[in-house]
Order: sequence, then C-alpha cells, then structure tokens
Amino acid sequence: MRSIDDLDVHGRRVLVRVDFNVPLSENPDGTQAVADDTRIVAALPTIEELRARGARLILVSHLGRPKGERVQSLSMAPVAARLAELTGGDVTLAPDVVGPRVAELADALGDGQILLLENVRFEAGEAKNAPELVRALADLADLYVNDAFGTAHRAHASTTGVAHLLPSAAGRLLEREVNTLTGILDQKSVV
Repeated sequence: MRSIDDLDVHGRRVLVRVDFNVPLSENPDGTQAVADDTRIVAALPTIEELRARGARLILVSHLGRPKGERVQSLSMAPVAARLAELTGGDVTLAPDVVGPRVAELADALGDGQILLLENVRFEAGEAKNAPELVRALADLADLYVNDAFGTAHRAHASTTGVAHLLPSAAGRLLEREVNTLTGILDQKSVV
C-alpha cells in the first residue's frame, strides 16, 4: 500500500478524500455548527503533515444524503468553519464541487493552503462514479490521497474513480485502519 511517504507533494495540488460526514446542530441564530468533530480531528494528522510538506490541499467529502441535489442544510460551510478553527488556518469553501470557479480556486492555492469542496454528494455523478465527474475532480489536482476509511469501500467518483487517474496513496488515517485490521487478521491466522 502506498502512503503519503511515497508522494512528493511540495507545491503540488493534492486532492484528499476525507470523511467529514459529521453531525450538525443548529445555533440559536439559525446557522449550523458541527456537533461532533471526531471525524475532522481524525483527519488532522494527514492534513497537517501534507500542509507542512508544502502541499496545496483540496479536500473532498460528503455530508448526509442529498442524493445528487443541492440541499443547503447539508452544505460543508459549518465543516469549513470548524476545520479552520482546528488548523488555525484559512479554509476556503468552494461554491461547488467542480466547475470553472472551483478550478480557479484550486489553481490559486499556495503551499499549505486548504480548499474544501462543497458536498460531493450534491453531484449526482458521485455515487454513479460518473466519468465526467471523475475527470473534473482529477483535473483539480496533481495527486490523490484517500484518508476516508469509512467510504473507501464505495465505488464512487471521489474514491475509486479519481484513484485511477492520479498518482494515489493512503493517508495516515486509512493507513492506520488498514494496518490495524491486517494485524488482527494476522493474529487470527496464527491461532
């Protein structure tokens, strides 16, 4: 299994599939906030290591089940705000998943900067692993890192599809989960 140790990320745009499918709560003013940031915190080792190595991060995740439609209550905006707090850096929320404006934002990233794409499940092509969405996501980046163990089994555009078009590796969270499971299976085979 290739890990981020195997990638030269400095100055390169890295599309990172994260699992930011977190519960949200409503604030008194009607806005939403992240109710439990456990999944965001779990992705921080990969995010921070890539930032420290000069990567230009483009994060992609789903949130809820909008079924290919834009559902404002499932926007990644609260996630972007919480991620900015946790990293102490600026996190730009893209207005869409793909498209000309998203491509401009990705191209403008500096070393260590973070762009969070809007909810990938706003795109009907995500669950279908649609070639046009796969290509559009791959065109945003130079490299691909999967750090979303909870979605790695899905043949979706942001997991399987992109991994076939870009040099790919596992992030720290995915690497740890696979190594843990491998260790458990190895122990069982010895018994």
